[in-house]
Parts: sequence; structure tokens; C-alpha cells
Amino acid sequence: MINEAEFIQQLTSKKHQEKAFAKLLHLYQERLYWHIRKIVITHENADDVLQNTFIRVYKSLANFKQQSSLHTWMYKIAYNESIRFLESQKKKTFSSIDEVSDKYLGSLKDDVFFDGDEAQLKLQKTLLQLSEKQRQVFQMKYYDNLKFREIASIIEMKEATVKTHYYGAVKHIENTITSVGYIEKIKMV
Repeated sequence: MINEAEFIQQLTSKKHQEKAFAKLLHLYQERLYWHIRKIVITHENADDVLQNTFIRVYKSLANFKQQSSLHTWMYKIAYNESIRFLESQKKKTFSSIDEVSDKYLGSLKDDVFFDGDEAQLKLQKTLLQLSEKQRQVFQMKYYDNLKFREIASIIEMKEATVKTHYYGAVKHIENTITSVGYIEKIKMV
């Protein structure tokens, strides 16, 4: 792939923009989908938020100041779009974001696009026990393999605070898994 500065130049050039944006979609669509899906839970909602994310990316390319990588910038947009979606759902149902997430988790098992097993469903339930920030930080670090500084940039938080949230989440997950015997069940299989 060409270097990022050239790619961004193509994205903002009228002559090359369409082809470059198609390449951007190809490169990032799946990664951003899974990043969003971990936040909004269901496939249908993730698809809607992903579409809104790419619309916002497209409209904002001319304003991209390159203070972070293109990857981090788009993750931040996807994160913000996901939170905006959850907030809108919260307003519709007068619930907290956690209650909205719980509602979607309840429908996850019936989701034809969810191909996880019982252990993955239990992990999702355990993740919902975390605070919203802990869950988001854990998912970005564990699933998306983002660096702490990238996560800090995306959610606009100090890197040390991000690390605190992540390690707190890991400890909670470990404690939950060992307290309910998940590890013994896994060892028996």
C-alpha cells in the first residue's frame, strides 16, 4: 500500500477520490464493523452505525488534520457514532446506555448473525457488568488490538486512565470467570 500521506491526498483529490474511497472501504469496513458491533451489539444496528460512520468520514476528509493516523481518526468517528446511536436509543426508551446494551444482548442469542457459542455469550454478559468506559477500553484493546495511546485519543482520555480501566476490566473478567467455574468447564472439555 502507498504511504498514508499519499493515500489521504488521493482521498481529498477530486480526480482520485472515488477510487481511493472504495479502497478505504475495502481496507477498513470489516474492522470498523466489528469495533462498532462490540458497542451496539446487534448486526442491524452495527450496519446502520457503520454506514453513518463512512458518511461522516467521507464528509470530513477535507477537515482531517492528520494529527493522528487515519486508522485512529476513523475509529474515533466510529466510536462517536456508536455512542451517538446508543444515546438516541436511550432517549427513545428513557433507559440508561447499560439498559439499552442489556436489551440488545438479550436479543443477541436470537441474532442470525451471531455465531458465538455459550462461552462467548457468557463473556458478553460479563462485559456488560463492566462500566461503560471499562467495557469500551477493554474491547478496543483486546479485540481491536489498539495501543493504549490510540484508545486514549479515540475516547479523549489520559493514557494512564485508559490503562486503569483496561486492567480493572481484566481483573473483573478474571474474577467473574473463576467465581462461576468457567475455567473448570473449559478444562473439562
